[in-house]
Amino acid sequence: MLKIFGTPVACQTLKATAIVALSLVIALNGSRRLGAQVVVFDPSNYSQNLLTAAHTLEQINNQVRSLQNQAQSLLNQAKNLTSLPTSVVGQLTSTINQMNSLIGQAKNISFDVQKTQQDFERFYPRQYAAAISSDKMVQDATSRWDNSYDGLKQSLTVQSAIVSGLDQDGQTLRTLMANSSAAVGSLQAQQSGNELLGLQIKQSLQTQALMATQARADTLRAAEQQASSAAAKERFTRFIGDGHAYTNGK
Repeated sequence: MLKIFGTPVACQTLKATAIVALSLVIALNGSRRLGAQVVVFDPSNYSQNLLTAAHTLEQINNQVRSLQNQAQSLLNQAKNLTSLPTSVVGQLTSTINQMNSLIGQAKNISFDVQKTQQDFERFYPRQYAAAISSDKMVQDATSRWDNSYDGLKQSLTVQSAIVSGLDQDGQTLRTLMANSSAAVGSLQAQQSGNELLGLQIKQSLQTQALMATQARADTLRAAEQQASSAAAKERFTRFIGDGHAYTNGK
């Protein structure tokens, strides 16, 4: 028997027997412990827990979508607050200042109301009195011619300035239209619209300046003719005299 137990087969048999015995002990002890607590599967409770988990997941998804919408709203607001990369305000202001400078260069009969009235009464009288010397009438005629000449010159200068700026206005318009088309937000679109309106106002001011200088030149020429007629009438009167025929005293 000792020899039999010493063989490898006997050892394996003992090991198997021990494992079976140990399993039975564990099973018996486990059955005693589980006797007080019996695990029961509740389908209703399981379904309720599953619905609660799904509802919680849906709430989380809603919060994620809300955060995504808020982030997109902030991005849109950032776009709406983005200004134009370029601006033509300085260019338009410079052109308007140039027109004002040309208007301010009016000589003699200027665009000042009080000075214009004084100079007009001085150089363009309704009629010449008999006490006015011929030299004074010649001086006034020269001054009137100078006024007409300066008026025509200024009108041509303003015309040249406006015509020379037409190409620049065309380029400005193309730039503004491109900015308006590529506007990424409401601010850029509004700025583009305002600058387009500024270009229109600038052109309107140029037109007004041209009309004012042209009308001034035409008025000065008409006033010169009127005053020259008054001077010619006075010279004719002086040449004719009192209308009595000349006698040699006989």
